[in-house]
Amino acid sequence: MITVRPSSERGRSSTGWLHSVHSFSFGDYFDLRHQGHGNLLVLNDDTVAPGKGFGTHGHRDMEIVSYVLDGALAHQDNLHERAGQHAGGPVASGAPGDTPPTAPTGILRPGDVQRMSAGWGVQHSEFNALQDQDTHFLQIWIKPLFTGIRPSYAQKHFPPADRRGRLVRIASRRGEDGSVSMNADASIWAGLLDGSETATQVLNPERLAYVHVARGALQVNGIVLSGGDGALLDSETTLTLHDGHDAEVLVFDLARR
Repeated sequence: MITVRPSSERGRSSTGWLHSVHSFSFGDYFDLRHQGHGNLLVLNDDTVAPGKGFGTHGHRDMEIVSYVLDGALAHQDNLHERAGQHAGGPVASGAPGDTPPTAPTGILRPGDVQRMSAGWGVQHSEFNALQDQDTHFLQIWIKPLFTGIRPSYAQKHFPPADRRGRLVRIASRRGEDGSVSMNADASIWAGLLDGSETATQVLNPERLAYVHVARGALQVNGIVLSGGDGALLDSETTLTLHDGHDAEVLVFDLARR
């Protein structure tokens, strides 16, 4: 069974410097019909104004994956800071939209993937590293397998040439196929598809899958999806992505909970 999640029906929020679109319930957006898909809990499509960003805030017991589409996302972290955190959600100790207090510890650009295992608690900030253009990225939250672990980060670049016309695993439980490892029963693939390029993947019908079209358009098992659309797959055995038009797509293999 395939259920389409149209982009036009996603939740939306804006602070002036941040425009977010939510595939699943998040923050002030709540929809009882869209409370995640399996252990995929959050998929936010965020656009951050030049030089602006999220002040220092905390997370706990959540696997958080950032995938940059355009621009440059700077992050700073303090893995030893444990004050003021609660499970999953952010607790700001710096005003949203502030400029970074110190130099960033890392910068993510298009093709970069960062995994943060929040574990027993981590403080971090995220800012648009550019002063002259927006930064556009996806923030993904996945339920962890184990709670209370030591917080950690992993980051890796996946060149466009490697993703062209195929799906490349970018995150997985054990770091399969050169992906970043994460403390979650899930895998994420990324691909770039255009024209006659086709990507096919065998699915385990006992698990769930989710397809998110970050931009462009393509067909998912014959169903046309455009930028921002998603497809929830349940009990499917095969996934075929085809007839792309400058499409950038993420595919998730997920536990049912």
